Amino acid sequence: MLLSVVSVKVSFAQNGDNGKNRTESVQLIPIETAHSATVFEVGKDNRLHMVYLGSKLPENKEYNQIIGQYRQGTDYSEVSDVVYPASGSQNLFEPAISVRHADGNQSLDLKFVSVQTKQMDKDIKLTEIILKDEVYPFEVHLFYKTYFATDVVETWADIMHEEKGSVRMDKFASAGLYLRGSKFWLTHYHGDWAKEMRPEQTLITHGIKTLDSKLGSRADLFQPPVFMIALGQKAREDAGKVIYGSLEWSGNFRVDLELDNLNNLRVIPGINNYASSFDLPKDSLFTTAKFLYTFSDRGQGQASRQLQRWARDNKILDGNGQRLTLLNNWESTYFDFNEDKLRSLLKDTKSLGVDLFLLDDGWFGNSYPRNNDHAGLGDWQANRKKLPNGIASLVKEATNMGVKFGIWLEPEMVNPKSDLYHQHPDWVLKQAKRPEYYFRNQLVLDLTNPAVQDFIFRIVDTLFTQNPGLAYIKWDCNAVIYNAYSLHESQQGRLYIDYVQGLYNVLKRIRAKYPKIPMMLCSGGGGRVDYGALQYFTEFWPSDNTDPLERIYMQWEYSYFYPAIATANHVTNWGKQPLKYRVDVAMMGKMGFDIPVHDLSAPDLNFCQASVVNYNKIKDIIWHGDQYRLQSPWTNDVASLMYVDRDKMHGVIFNYLVNARYGSGSHTPIKWKGLDPNRKYRIREINLYPGTTSTLKGDDVLSGDFLMTIGYNPKVDASRSSVILVADAVQS
Repeated sequence: MLLSVVSVKVSFAQNGDNGKNRTESVQLIPIETAHSATVFEVGKDNRLHMVYLGSKLPENKEYNQIIGQYRQGTDYSEVSDVVYPASGSQNLFEPAISVRHADGNQSLDLKFVSVQTKQMDKDIKLTEIILKDEVYPFEVHLFYKTYFATDVVETWADIMHEEKGSVRMDKFASAGLYLRGSKFWLTHYHGDWAKEMRPEQTLITHGIKTLDSKLGSRADLFQPPVFMIALGQKAREDAGKVIYGSLEWSGNFRVDLELDNLNNLRVIPGINNYASSFDLPKDSLFTTAKFLYTFSDRGQGQASRQLQRWARDNKILDGNGQRLTLLNNWESTYFDFNEDKLRSLLKDTKSLGVDLFLLDDGWFGNSYPRNNDHAGLGDWQANRKKLPNGIASLVKEATNMGVKFGIWLEPEMVNPKSDLYHQHPDWVLKQAKRPEYYFRNQLVLDLTNPAVQDFIFRIVDTLFTQNPGLAYIKWDCNAVIYNAYSLHESQQGRLYIDYVQGLYNVLKRIRAKYPKIPMMLCSGGGGRVDYGALQYFTEFWPSDNTDPLERIYMQWEYSYFYPAIATANHVTNWGKQPLKYRVDVAMMGKMGFDIPVHDLSAPDLNFCQASVVNYNKIKDIIWHGDQYRLQSPWTNDVASLMYVDRDKMHGVIFNYLVNARYGSGSHTPIKWKGLDPNRKYRIREINLYPGTTSTLKGDDVLSGDFLMTIGYNPKVDASRSSVILVADAVQS
C-alpha cells in the first residue's frame, strides 16, 4: 500500500546568510519513528536539503521553524546541507557520490523528483526519494527504512543511469547526514588480534576524520564499522543526545566525518571506494551497502537498548530464539587429536551438561594433513589418520549420547600446501607477477567467481547431506587480501565489492536450504562483526583473547551495538582469575566452554556443572531482556551490568572486581536500572563455588524504587571478585 508523504508548504523569512536560498515555499519530508525524526526539505532550488535529526516533535509543522533558528554564517555553495551531496558542481565539501559520465564530464547535480512511502507492516515503513540530474539521465533513489518501535533507520541508495555509455563510479556512499549543532564528540574503536574494541572519544574538530578499512576480508581487524556521535556534550550512559551508526557491510568500509565552516557535521558512510572505481553500464543498477543509525535523547544506554532490540527482532538470525551451550575441543587438543580423544570429549560434553560438542580446526586434509596452520585449508575431507571413520561416526556417537555435534570451517581460505591450491590456482586472489605474501600462511579464494561460490556452498551442503545430525557451524576467516587481483573479475575495481557480494550469495544459498542451523561468525576474533553478515549467523566470536578481565572490557564495548544473545563467550584457561570469575564473565552472553574438562578437580567440575544449570535458569533474561550498564570498568573498581526481562519481573546483575589494588571493592551501593519502582524484589546470590557461602542475607526484599534510587551493594572485594545476583519480583 502506497501512502502519500507528509507535505507541508511553508515560507521562510530571510535568516541571515545561513538561510540563503530558502525564502520560498518548500516541501517537508519527515522520516519519523516512535521518538526520533529525520527531516528533509525540498528547497526552491529543487534540491533535497537536510533540516534535522533528533527528537520527534509533537507537531510536524514546527519542523519548518528549525532552520530559522540557526545563524551560523554563509553557505557559499548553497548546498552544504544537501542530503546526498555530489562532486563536480556547487558542492565544496566531501561528496557522497562522485562519477565520470560517459562523455567524460565529472559534474553531478541531483534534484528532487518524487517521494513515496510504503507501509511494510505495522512497525516498518519504507520511504523512497528519487533524485535526478537535470543534464544527464542519471538517477539516485534514496531509501529510508524505519523501524518505528525501536527508533532505528536503515538507509541505502540505488544508483542507475541511461547514458549512451558506461559511467565511471568513483564514490558511492550509502547516505549523507548533516547535523547542525555546536560541538560533536565521536566515540570510535580500534584494535588488533586479541585487542578488539578499544574505544577512543574525541571532540570532532574541523577537517575530515575518516574511519575505514582496506583489508578486503576480515575487514574489522583494526577498525570496526561502528561509532557513536554525542551532540552538544560528551556521551553519557543515561543522559544526553547520541547517534549510533554502523555500516552493514563485511568488506572495506569508509565513514567520513567532516566539520565544516559553519561548525556543522557532515557524516558520509559507505563502502570504501579505495581501489574500487568501476564502470556502471547503461540500464544497470548499483545498490550501496545499508547504513543503520539510531538516535537517543536519553544517553548511550537507551540507544544501545534500541539497537539490541532491533537486532533481535529484525536482523540477527533467530534473534528471539534459543542458543546452544557448547564444549569446544581447541584448548584441550589443538591440532593433536584422534577418534579416541574426541570420544572422550563427547563424554565430557555430556558430563558437563552443555548442549553441543564443537570440533575445531585440524580435522581435515590428507595429501596435506592439517596438523598445524601451514597446510590443508581447502581440502575439506576428513583426515583418514585422525578420523578413519570420518565425521559421520562422531556425529552418530554424539547423537546416541544425547549431545549435538558441530564443526569448524574456514571455507573462504586456502593454504598453498593443499590439493585445492594446486588444482585450481585460478581460484586464488593473487597477482601472478608478484611474490605470494601470506596472512597466517594462507590466501583468499576468489569469491567473485561463481565456480568458487559453488565450491564453498558444496563444502557446507556436503557436510550436512552426509551428516544429517550435524547441528552447528563455526565459520572462520583469518586472512586479509594481499596483492589483490582476480583472474575472473573483468573490472578489478569491483573486486573488493564483488568479493563481499559473493560471500553473501553463498550465505543466502546456505540459509535457503538450512534456515535454522546455528552458525558462529568468527574471524580470528572480532575481525568481521557487522550487521551485513549477522543476518546469516546466530552469534559471533568477539575475540580470541578470552582472558576474563580483558573480556569484561571488550564485552562492555560490544554491548553498545550488539545484543548478548549474539555474543559468544567461552570459559578458557586464559588469565589468572579463578574459575568462578571466568565462568561468571562468560555468562554475560552466550556461554560455552573451551577447557580440558578431564583436568578439572572434583570441586571445579561440580561448579561448572552447577553453573550450566544456573545459566539455563537465567539465560532467557540475558538473551532476550533489556541490558543496563550500571558501573563502567574504565572508571570503577567494580564493573556492573544487569539484564531485565520485558515484564520487569526478573533481573540478573553481574558484578566483577577489575582493580586488584589493596582495598578495592564495592564500597558504596550500586544503583540498579530498568525495574518497576512500584514492585518489590527478592534478591539472592547465585553461582557460588562449592563450599562457600554468600555474605549477603539471601532474603533481602526491596522495592524497585529503592534499588534504583539508593542501590544495592554486592559486597565485591578480593575474596569475592565475582558476584552474580538475581532479583525476582515478589507477588503481592
